Amino acid sequence: MDIESVRCACCGLQEDCTQEYIGNVKGNFGGKWLCGLCSEAVRDELSKDKSGQDEIEEAIKAHREFCRMPLSSPAVRVADGMKEMLRRRSGGKMRTTTPSKAHPL
Repeated sequence: MDIESVRCACCGLQEDCTQEYIGNVKGNFGGKWLCGLCSEAVRDELSKDKSGQDEIEEAIKAHREFCRMPLSSPAVRVADGMKEMLRRRSGGKMRTTTPSKAHPL
């Protein structure tokens, strides 16, 4: 099994994955490799509208821009995005955490 280091096209997180897994992920996202958190955020964006190739590119672009917003780190930005996605899915019923109360990573 060949392991390769790959970097997320959105947040820049680097992971070591099998070439088969990398190929599967790229096949789902128009040739771009996304980490697990970013792929879920992009899938959530795509679920709002039936998607074709152009919609995949737009969803990845939107999430990439979110990941590059000037916050503390890519991991924190992705986690905040996932928290927001879960909040939307729950209908806003989740308790919000202010940055001052959040635990540092």
